[in-house]
Amino acid sequence: MSFRPFTSESYAQGDRPEAWRDVLAAVGLQPATSNPFYDGHATASHRQAPGVALTRIAAGAQGIGPASQANGDLPIALMPIEDGVVLRSGAGHRIVPVGHLVLLPRGGDWNIVFQRDMRAIVLSVTSEALHGRFSGKPRFSEPRVVASGGLADVFARLLDATARTLDTLGDGEWTAVAQSLSDLLLTLVHQLATSSPDAGSSATQAALLHRICQTIERRLDDPALVPARVAQAEGISERYLQKLFEAVGDNFTHYIRERRLQRAWADLSSPAEAHRSISDIAYAYGFGDSAHFSRAFRHRFGLSPREFRQQEAERSTAQHGVAGQRGWPQEALAQLRVHHGLGDIRTGAARLDGETNLPDMAAGRKHHHLPVEAARVHWGYFSRSLPPQIEIASGDTITIETLTQHASDDPELMIDGDAGAESVFGWTREQKNVDRRGAGPMDASVYGRGAGEGFGVHICTGPVAVKDAQPGDVLEVRILDIVPRPSRNARVAGRVFGSSVAAWWGYHYDEFLAGPKPREAVTIYEIFDDVATPHARAVYSYRWEPQTDPSGVVHTTYDYPGVPVRPDSVKRRHAVLDGIRIPLRPHFGVIAVAPREVDFVDSVPPSYFGGNLDNWRLGKGAAVYLPVSVPGALLSVGDPHAAQGDGELSGTAIECSMTGTFEVILHKKADLPGQPFADLSYPLIETETDWVLTGFSHPNYLAEFGAQGQSEVYAKSSLDLAMKDAFRKMRRFLMNVKGLSEDEAIALMSAAVDFGVTQVVDGNWGVHAIISKRLFQDAP
Repeated sequence: MSFRPFTSESYAQGDRPEAWRDVLAAVGLQPATSNPFYDGHATASHRQAPGVALTRIAAGAQGIGPASQANGDLPIALMPIEDGVVLRSGAGHRIVPVGHLVLLPRGGDWNIVFQRDMRAIVLSVTSEALHGRFSGKPRFSEPRVVASGGLADVFARLLDATARTLDTLGDGEWTAVAQSLSDLLLTLVHQLATSSPDAGSSATQAALLHRICQTIERRLDDPALVPARVAQAEGISERYLQKLFEAVGDNFTHYIRERRLQRAWADLSSPAEAHRSISDIAYAYGFGDSAHFSRAFRHRFGLSPREFRQQEAERSTAQHGVAGQRGWPQEALAQLRVHHGLGDIRTGAARLDGETNLPDMAAGRKHHHLPVEAARVHWGYFSRSLPPQIEIASGDTITIETLTQHASDDPELMIDGDAGAESVFGWTREQKNVDRRGAGPMDASVYGRGAGEGFGVHICTGPVAVKDAQPGDVLEVRILDIVPRPSRNARVAGRVFGSSVAAWWGYHYDEFLAGPKPREAVTIYEIFDDVATPHARAVYSYRWEPQTDPSGVVHTTYDYPGVPVRPDSVKRRHAVLDGIRIPLRPHFGVIAVAPREVDFVDSVPPSYFGGNLDNWRLGKGAAVYLPVSVPGALLSVGDPHAAQGDGELSGTAIECSMTGTFEVILHKKADLPGQPFADLSYPLIETETDWVLTGFSHPNYLAEFGAQGQSEVYAKSSLDLAMKDAFRKMRRFLMNVKGLSEDEAIALMSAAVDFGVTQVVDGNWGVHAIISKRLFQDAP
């Protein structure tokens, strides 16, 4: 098959620039000399046929230009797919919107700048694809932006559909599609060459109108955005302003209204705006009256804003056949916008005793304590914008109390009498102590489950800021101790309990032998950690029955965290797993630093920042190394487990509240060379005997999929992809850290590396690779 994937995870940091040059060169491009060279995370899907090369690219902000000065072939076709780009050429600068085609000459003085992320489809067709036919190819001396409509739309849609299915098309299918793309591009180029240029506006007028439109985009939230003020700001008359818009078939008032509605439409379905209510979005775009906004939105799009969100969710459910969507529904996602402020995150954090004026390292290491309560947790999401609960210095130790989100499976045993747990889980019709649970919208306008929609479920304590931590550093988190949190209920005080759920997101859910099909089951365990052989024993189980939460929402499945289960609503089954003792493997499922991409990130899929790793080897005595992406690192801990098997097949481990003591060490970027965790782009686990490398289906799904990331990762994960990622990382580790050749690394992997399934339930499936330190004890 001619399909060839690329991921930067295969390469050491120093080798990535050359590898990336090869990716761009395959479609006639190269990095622009006027922009810093990109060496961060990048993926590409590439396929070629004789004379045809098609690539779908996802990478960070950068500039690109022509790779050669040859002009004999058809121009390169480029289409941005998630954000606009800036085209720089002899004709000046121009913004090219999402979905518009740009035809680029193979030489000349031009470049394209991706100011946020590079997400584009690129097609290169050379004379070889024409099979000797006379083409009369016109030569483009300057880039051309192709107006939408007619043949251009047909070509763009085929280009997009082909790029999405590059890895699944058979060779015969690909050959036929490649030929069609070549013929369409040739026809389009001829059509443009013979059409007369638009003379309706001078270059000066076009540049002025472009500048005015940019000003409008920045001020869409201003209700007083009227022609007189814009004209005054630009130093032109109001009449001339209106004539500029009339020259392109529009008028100022209509343009403003349309842009506001279009931006609101995009934000209503964007995960980056999920934390905002419909009213907040309306006000953000100059609609002072939410009822007026709703009427205008319905008039323009045929649905009210709330109906629009709900329709998108229902369409996704029907498309994927999922009774309870975990993560963002795919059809509800639109263009990602990066935001720095969080409208509903608390602006101040409760302060701990002794937090102020922490002494620096010169005065010696300090120990800190972070108790758990409603004001000190974030439930179901990670964020770069959360205020830290405490700042510590490198080398300090900290005790962090954590709660399992499954304590509500039996509130009597795991919540009642525990002031910290009662604070976090407190929920009545009048008051919900931790309202947001997940990265979804606060007004629950997607599924109606509750604030945050359960798009992320874990109770995370923190974040903890680490003094002087900066992007590019590595944070080492050593687990010094893990202690179960005993029940505070007077009836069972001092005993420890946990819960596991065979849930609808489990790997088993479509594979039941007996009825009812499907079903969810909860098992409550007692944890015995102070005996010669620590173990867990099942106390009872029950099948999930519809639960009505204190706000009146009925949950027919286990779709929202922290819903208290009433004892009289379920039938308890005793004598389950009778006589079976499950050995304990206490560990933290979630250890994370804040991701850099967006403000609200679902806590379920793990990634480069750590998060929901669900690897039982992260227990007492182990350490995890995490690449720092934001100032302060912003460390959070949660999802405590008493025991878990590799795979976590049914959906959860034995979830049990625990308290951990950690030593946190900051490794500065300048000190990383020569360390085993140098060039780190993933969570690396170290135990006393082994190195454990974490592979994922999509190692950085936020960068790879962009705005669709928090949905696409659930839809596109597989063990095959996770295994490939684990292999690539282990090969890189052996070659760059241990100094082996590629052949040596592959030989050693087959003979001595254990690859295992970490989990198949967290959206971004995991495969880990374990290599024993003993292998290298005699190595030079």
